[in-house]
Amino acid sequence: MVACTKPSFVVTCSVSWYRTLGTSEIIFIALFIVLYTVYLIRIIRIAKSLRTPFATVFIKLFLRTAVFALLIVALLGPSFGAAKREVQSVGKDIMICVDLSKSMDAFDITPTRLEKVKYEMKKIVQAFNSDRIGIIIFSSEAFMQCPLTYDQNALNLFIETMNTNLVPSSGTDFAPPLRMAMEKLENDNVRLSQTTSKVIVLISDGEDFGEETNTIAQQIESKGYKLFTLGVGTEEGGRIRAGTGYRTDRQGNVVVTKLNSKALQSLASKTGGHYFEINENRNDVARMINTINTIEGELMDARLIDVSANKYFYFLLMAVILLAVDVLVHIRTIRI
Repeated sequence: MVACTKPSFVVTCSVSWYRTLGTSEIIFIALFIVLYTVYLIRIIRIAKSLRTPFATVFIKLFLRTAVFALLIVALLGPSFGAAKREVQSVGKDIMICVDLSKSMDAFDITPTRLEKVKYEMKKIVQAFNSDRIGIIIFSSEAFMQCPLTYDQNALNLFIETMNTNLVPSSGTDFAPPLRMAMEKLENDNVRLSQTTSKVIVLISDGEDFGEETNTIAQQIESKGYKLFTLGVGTEEGGRIRAGTGYRTDRQGNVVVTKLNSKALQSLASKTGGHYFEINENRNDVARMINTINTIEGELMDARLIDVSANKYFYFLLMAVILLAVDVLVHIRTIRI
C-alpha cells in the first residue's frame, strides 16, 4: 500500500495550465471580438445619428469582456500555489515458489492442479498490486521465472506461460526454491528500513524428495521471513494424462499422485507460518491473502513530488458574479 505523510507546502509563483489555448478557444475569442465590434459600431452609429452620448456602452464592454476572459481562463484550468509533498511507498516483498513437477498435471482438481494454481495466482497478484512479487518455478531444481517486480502485466504473462515442461521431470525438492527465494530476498537492497516484511509462498502438492528442506526452513526462520505453504490436490489423488492415456511407472502401473498435506503443514509450522489448501471442496487462497495482508509493510522509498491544484473554480466564480452584476445593473448605453 502507499502511505502519504503530512505535506509541507512551499508555494511558488509559477502557473501551469490543464490545457493550452487551442483552436476552439481561439474561435470563441474571435467570434466575441467580431460580434461585439459589430454591436459597438451599430450603437455608436445610432448614437451619432441621434446626437446623444454613448460613452456608457464601454462600461458594458469592459464588464462583458471581463466575464468572457474569466470563462476562458477557467476553461484552460490554471494551477498555481505549487507545493512539495513527501510520498512514502510502503509494501512487502512476496516470493512465490511454484511446483512444476509432472504431478501438478494431475486432474483430481479440474481442469488440472497447475491450471487451478495459475488461476488463483492471478488473484494473488491482483490482491497485492502495491507489493513486489517474484516467481520461482521448480521441480528437483529451481529457476527464477520473474524477479521481484510491481509489474502486474509481466507477472500475469509469466503465470500464463507456466507448464510442467519448463523444468526437469525428476521429482520434487523444496530446498532449491526455498534457498533461492531466501537469497533473493536477502540480497535485495531496495528497502530503506532494517525491519523485515518478506514473505515466501510455496505452492506444491507436497511430494518432497529432498534432504535439505529442514535445514533451509531453519535458516528462513532465523532471518524472520514468513513462509506460507499452499497445498494443491486431494489425498485420494489423481492420475496424470500422458498423450492419449495416463502416466505409468516402470512396472506399467498407472501413477496416482496424492496431496501430502502433512509435509507442507510441517514445513509451515517450523517457520511460524501457516498452511493453506486448494482442492475441489476447499479453497483457502482468500484466507491466505488476508493472512499475508496482516503483515505490516515497510518503507520502500520516500520522495518529494510537486503538487498543484486546478484553481479554475475561482475564475468561474468571479465570472458568475460579474455576469450577475451585468444582468442586474441596468446602464443606458444611449442617453436621450
